[in-house]
Amino acid sequence: EWDQWLLMGLIGTAVGMLGFLVHQIIDSFIKLKWDLVENYLQVSKRKTWSMGADVVIYLSSGQHGNIHMTWLCALGSGLAMVVLSSGSVLFFCPAGSPSGLPEIIGYLNGTSIQHLFNIKTFLGTFVSCVLAVASGLFCGPEGPMIHLGALLGCGLSQLQSDTLGVHLPIFTRFRNSADKRSFITAGAGAGIASVFRAPIGGLLFTLEEVSSFWDIRLAWQTFFCCLMATFTTDLLSSSLSGFVYRGHFGFFEAEKRIIFWVKNLLDINVLAFIPTILLGMLGGLLGALFISLNIKINKLRMQFFNSIPKLYLRKTSKLLETVLILVISYVPLVANLGSGRNFLALDVGCVLSFPCSSEQGSAAALLVENGKQGITYLFKRGTHEEFGYTSLCTALAFYFILSCWTAGSAVASGLVIPMLYTGALYGRIIGLILVSIFGVQTNEYRAWIDPGLFAAIGAASFFSGVSRLTISLTVIMVS
Repeated sequence: EWDQWLLMGLIGTAVGMLGFLVHQIIDSFIKLKWDLVENYLQVSKRKTWSMGADVVIYLSSGQHGNIHMTWLCALGSGLAMVVLSSGSVLFFCPAGSPSGLPEIIGYLNGTSIQHLFNIKTFLGTFVSCVLAVASGLFCGPEGPMIHLGALLGCGLSQLQSDTLGVHLPIFTRFRNSADKRSFITAGAGAGIASVFRAPIGGLLFTLEEVSSFWDIRLAWQTFFCCLMATFTTDLLSSSLSGFVYRGHFGFFEAEKRIIFWVKNLLDINVLAFIPTILLGMLGGLLGALFISLNIKINKLRMQFFNSIPKLYLRKTSKLLETVLILVISYVPLVANLGSGRNFLALDVGCVLSFPCSSEQGSAAALLVENGKQGITYLFKRGTHEEFGYTSLCTALAFYFILSCWTAGSAVASGLVIPMLYTGALYGRIIGLILVSIFGVQTNEYRAWIDPGLFAAIGAASFFSGVSRLTISLTVIMVS
């Protein structure tokens, strides 16, 4: 069965390259957007040293810059991305909306879905995913990456395309439903492994969530595929950042390899399990609320769009819905803009760097920041005073509602980053409550009373409450 193992390795390598490409394009678009914004923001920067890390403080340079053009540029670039993202799945590949994961699960469990594995779906999902995440919508690339990984697993194993009229006479013995299903399963697992750099997590995710047809041989082959995907993504990320070669090729730095890098680890105390149990119960309750609210929103969405008789009007309405979601996502920033304070430029600068000088600026920064980077800020140790109750509660309310609304809209998007972000927000609130009661602890015995630690626990609790995952989630979180 050497050819089957060879194909698994090729699929894993291809998914790893695709995962690297997705992350690099998303980061490049986000950087481009904020570079354009910064051109209108006439501020000077001063570096200072605080809590062992470089902190950039934005100071007014005498003029506050063209504030209205600043936010017009930010919102305009986001709107352009979200229109292209939604249009690519509505008018180019309807099978790519919204995440593809339910369709993959349905196919692997015996449901035939038309146009799920063709080249148009692949291209439309890829374009929609990177633009949706970069635009500022509260979503992540995880669900589409699972779909894209499954598409690569199907395409590379079958080596035929009716759309392109290609039928290569290679690996023809795999052109049957059983083998095709195995390669799709491995590709889906490689997709999640590439996103979180967790090969064992990818294997357990497919076992726990995706496929019902399983055997020990498929488990080893899927694990090998996930290993190749993770290795390829890490290898390319070791020297390339924003498609710029920065040296150190093949040197796997922990900060680049671990998606949510936390520099200072803490020794746990048995007393920490008391608030942990509370966070677990809160994650289950909020997860159930999230699912219930999302089902109701999608029912209303279907009823409204099905009442529109003409197809092109229906698709246009779906596109306008995603535009509306993005505009509402920028409401906290507009409110911050309209505060009329003298340090307005400082607060605008908060969207470009942490920490901020005000609660309002911190809330705006939490909502506009790239989800992956924002989670890293919330997980950071020894940052008891960076975020207050007002900013965290405001960000939690907006993120919970808007991520629930975004899930199911006409863009290729995932829910994992929003779930982790939401959980990290209320976990950090619990951590702040403990700090308010016991104070900032400096001795080793009570060092576990840290908001960053409980942000990580809260992220896992909400992720588990929504997805009902246990073992695979634990492995992904600690990887």
